[in-house]
Amino acid sequence: MSKSPSTSRTSASEPVSRRTRPAKAALSADALVAAALAILDADGLEAVTMRRVAQALDTGPASLYVYVANRDELLAQIYDRVMGEIPLPDATPIGAPLPNWRELLRALIHDAIAVLGSHRGIASVALGDVPTGPNALAFAEALLGLLAGSGIDDLTRSLALDLINMHITAAAVEQSTYHDKGARGMTEESAVAAMDEAFAKLSPTEYPHLVSMREALTQGSGDERDAWGTEVLINGILATPARGSWPQGPDGMPPAAPTHEA
Repeated sequence: MSKSPSTSRTSASEPVSRRTRPAKAALSADALVAAALAILDADGLEAVTMRRVAQALDTGPASLYVYVANRDELLAQIYDRVMGEIPLPDATPIGAPLPNWRELLRALIHDAIAVLGSHRGIASVALGDVPTGPNALAFAEALLGLLAGSGIDDLTRSLALDLINMHITAAAVEQSTYHDKGARGMTEESAVAAMDEAFAKLSPTEYPHLVSMREALTQGSGDERDAWGTEVLINGILATPARGSWPQGPDGMPPAAPTHEA
């Protein structure tokens, strides 16, 4: 006698759910930035598009515009997220003595270059722009607080903020580029060897300085050169107060730029 079908088996007449995967996580601004940052770290800045991020979040591109106006705004938010990874020193009250300001400033600049340089191309977002996200502002506040310990005037401190940020951005972009090349098999040693080989082929008549300085031009690691650049910046800022180096108006401030009437 035949056995009846097992009662544990689904009957052909019973409805079967079409859901074949867990429910999607709720979309949020935080999830959007996290997904975009993951794409950037994996494939670089150019890979971060609204469509690519939407695919990663299993949604349509239109849904992303609830949180950001466009790709530029998304990149700005990624940049600020990365800025939040930089360890900051304790806040410096205005007027408080800070004898170790130089050591702290040196460390802050080093850490900023290292963090920004570790995320592929994100430092370039700051080029030609003034980042105003909360983490970027916290970094600027910390940097200005450390510079206050040097005793320089406010105008010089303001200009120093711009100059140091440009140094950080340029060094981080270069570091990020080297990381990319490293992923493709190029090491710092092989890059230096290629540079030395190029210099070795130069004519001493046409390029006397490059040829005579061939050994010096390839000395020092990237970190050592960045550290030297930081010292040059700090020393130059201390030695070049803005009020004394710019043409001054009657109030001791640099004269305003001329206006051009139509």
